[in-house]
Amino acid sequence: MTSAEATSPQRRDPFSLPDVSSMTVGVLGGTGEQGRGLARRWAAAGINIVIGSRNAERARQVAGDIGFECQGADNAVCAAQSDVVLAAIPWSGHAELLAALRAELAGKVLIDCVNPMGFDKRGAYSLRVDEGSAAEQAAGLLPDTRVVAAFHHVSAVKLLDPAVELIDCDVLVAGDDREATDTVQALAGMVPGMRGIFAGRLRNAGQLEALTANLISINRRYRAHASLRVTDLTGP
Repeated sequence: MTSAEATSPQRRDPFSLPDVSSMTVGVLGGTGEQGRGLARRWAAAGINIVIGSRNAERARQVAGDIGFECQGADNAVCAAQSDVVLAAIPWSGHAELLAALRAELAGKVLIDCVNPMGFDKRGAYSLRVDEGSAAEQAAGLLPDTRVVAAFHHVSAVKLLDPAVELIDCDVLVAGDDREATDTVQALAGMVPGMRGIFAGRLRNAGQLEALTANLISINRRYRAHASLRVTDLTGP
């Protein structure tokens, strides 16, 4: 062994991910289709879920519909009670809601799956975000929170369909904190058929968010619920 080999850090196995089975995941926007779908899949896999909403009663109703002992609460309580929080909220209210939850989200991992998009007669298109992406906007608003971008390209229709047993897709994960991105990848892997793949630093989140408009165009043209798969990766 050379002196350089002795002093260089050992490369971590990218497929070695943490055990997240005992974590509590809060879902802001859990009454919407995307949030509700992911909550349902995680709850079925044994993850503790708290559904968040502006209306606590509505959140409890949706939690009851999902089952698996899900809980429901207003957004602030949801964020405070959770280890990891998914933001599956409309772009129009993204900044306002996250800024209001700065204290509750401090020290937590926030998964931002928001896609800033517009629609016109020519279809879906990506909106320009001053900060570069919704995830980067979240990071700017929440300096004490570890923000990760992920779950932009998962079909809500498939997530909510009980006849679909396997969610056949890869989840592209972007972030600056290795422990946080590993956690999010592991959460993706809790859903049968799904795999979390690290896709770069948070500055690359804009490309992930924008790609959703292309997937919407694919789905409309082919009447499908297409997702993504990454090839040539050796591992789980």
